Amino acid sequence: MFNTWKNRHMNKIRIGGKEYPCQMTMGALLRFKKETGREVTEVKGDSISDMITLLWCCVASACKRLNHPFEMSLMDMADSMDQDDFAEWQKTSFEAVPAPKSDKKKA
Repeated sequence: MFNTWKNRHMNKIRIGGKEYPCQMTMGALLRFKKETGREVTEVKGDSISDMITLLWCCVASACKRLNHPFEMSLMDMADSMDQDDFAEWQKTSFEAVPAPKSDKKKA
């Protein structure tokens, strides 16, 4: 069921007033390659169009994985977002995650 993803640790994004799951999956990476002809590893941090395309791929893939409807084209999604939506996604998706503490003692 759709609502189960809201309880999981998964990024979410608001698009056009609705909340959608957003996760980097293998499907998202393949979608990006299909859309752009390039690998995600070739993305430059200053390319807004690449970042929006990657975001669309992550949302489409997460929705597919969770059987949640998502029928927006890339352009429909971009038209439904503003700079604040995009900035919030960037902040939550690319913030530093602290490394787990090691139980090993230094010799």
